[in-house]
Amino acid sequence: MADHSVASPRPAPAAPAASTHGLSAWFERRASFVLPFPAVATVALMLAFPLAYTLYLSVQDFSLASTAAPKFVGLDNYITLFTTDTRFKNSIFVTFYFTLLGVTVQTFLGVTLALLFNRQFWGRGLLRTLAILPMVATPVAIALIFVLMYHPTLGVMNYFLSVIGLPPWSWTYASGTVIPALVIVDTWQWTPLIMLIVLAGLAALPGEPYEAAMIDGASKAQMLWTITLPLLRPTIVTAALFRLIDSLKTFDIIFVMTQGGPGGASDTINIYLFNTAFSYFHMGMASSMVVIFFAIILGVSVLAMRIRRASWL
Repeated sequence: MADHSVASPRPAPAAPAASTHGLSAWFERRASFVLPFPAVATVALMLAFPLAYTLYLSVQDFSLASTAAPKFVGLDNYITLFTTDTRFKNSIFVTFYFTLLGVTVQTFLGVTLALLFNRQFWGRGLLRTLAILPMVATPVAIALIFVLMYHPTLGVMNYFLSVIGLPPWSWTYASGTVIPALVIVDTWQWTPLIMLIVLAGLAALPGEPYEAAMIDGASKAQMLWTITLPLLRPTIVTAALFRLIDSLKTFDIIFVMTQGGPGGASDTINIYLFNTAFSYFHMGMASSMVVIFFAIILGVSVLAMRIRRASWL
């Protein structure tokens, strides 16, 4: 008699139990923190060490021109800057003069150009492209070109003034005209940035208010003043804030064109800081300026953000 008995199937091998303890389990539970830790630690070290070392040097009497070791002087460097260093106080005034004049002019021209290029006309695309070209040029190249253009006798700028019947300027060669001359260069390069931001804001405006205004018979000037500009206000303020913070840090154009002259008339904090550190080698005093300049930029940034969020704006 045949044996019909069927052999019972062999049990499948058990899957390896998931590790619930030990180093492997600890790593799996914290992988989202452990994996990015080396990159985060590296970036934090790169940021923290320069800041900490600058703070350390700012309370030292330390010169690279001397073989003496740094000597702790407490807040003496800061006290000297704010009490007896007239050049530093002048550099603060020059920095804010250059920044406020430049941002005001650039904001006005940027908004005007954006409203112009928001219209439909022949050649608009080509003109838009040409308008943003200054932004792609390097500041040093732009500064060298304007040095030639501003030359009192050989430069083309005084020729343009003579064409429209104005007397020649000294441009960057006189203390009274050097900041406006530098603002022209900065405006030529960075007005397109404000124009692009405002153009993006114009493209996002809703159409319903304009349709209602047209039904009510409002003119284009009335729609611009009562609809477009109020709706654009947050965008304009944001663009101006970008330029405000960036203008405070302007260095390359001023250094190439004037190096702080004539007679300190364009001696911004950045220029004075650079000369103190790398011309006079007073690293302790220069580090104190870095800390003060950092505090100024941080304070202006916080104030600007509060203004941006203000309900009355």
